[in-house]
Amino acid sequence: MHDSLDTPQGRRLAYHRIAGRGPCVVFCGGLKSDMEGSKALHLEAWARHTGRAFLRFDYSGHGQSSGAFTDGCIGDWHEDTLAAVDALTEGKVVPVGSSMGGWQALLLARARPERIAGMVTIAAAPDFTEDGYWAGFSAAQKAQLESVGHVELPSDYMEPYVITRRMIEDGRERLVLRTALHLPFPVRFLQGTADTAVSVETAVRLLEHAEGPDMRLTLVKDADHRFSDETCLGVIEAALADVLERAEA
Repeated sequence: MHDSLDTPQGRRLAYHRIAGRGPCVVFCGGLKSDMEGSKALHLEAWARHTGRAFLRFDYSGHGQSSGAFTDGCIGDWHEDTLAAVDALTEGKVVPVGSSMGGWQALLLARARPERIAGMVTIAAAPDFTEDGYWAGFSAAQKAQLESVGHVELPSDYMEPYVITRRMIEDGRERLVLRTALHLPFPVRFLQGTADTAVSVETAVRLLEHAEGPDMRLTLVKDADHRFSDETCLGVIEAALADVLERAEA
């Protein structure tokens, strides 16, 4: 069973929260994934075992939350993340952002800098609407986005993605790799070398662009974008434990 939260924007978000000591670990899932994914559930079990406060939730248009995926955009999901953190957590938080959730964790840090104790990202995909989708569109696709309002892209993992003009235009307002990105807390970026959705180059670009005193990028050879086999889950757990330990030191 899950609980639900009504956001200031009138969306209803499904969430699951466990009590424990802080900082609260907040799992921010990827595009089209949900809070029942293996990483979210593994980390919740870990939090339960270690007595940690933990929150996972579904963005609008995802999982059990209200709305249609194709109506959403990065900014909507940013509002959802802020609503969940503001209403459901107290004190410091440590976001763990997977893929698009990595971008969301960075946006959260920009919007609520005083709340962040540390951060872990897994195959973070900052600015992907611009650097991935838009940069990869042909002239015909760009014209179709303008005239029809959306483009369909095949996916390795599921049915085609529908990319809307709103998602591209809103994404431009949320870019984090074009302006200063201050992360003044322990940060661990995790990335697989066999990821076909997010490149190692993207991970390195994020590491080089962000500013902070305690930042590391860990590459796992042959790990893919799911980053959820036993080895990868162990890497996530260790990174999170490291960040929490340093945040509390």
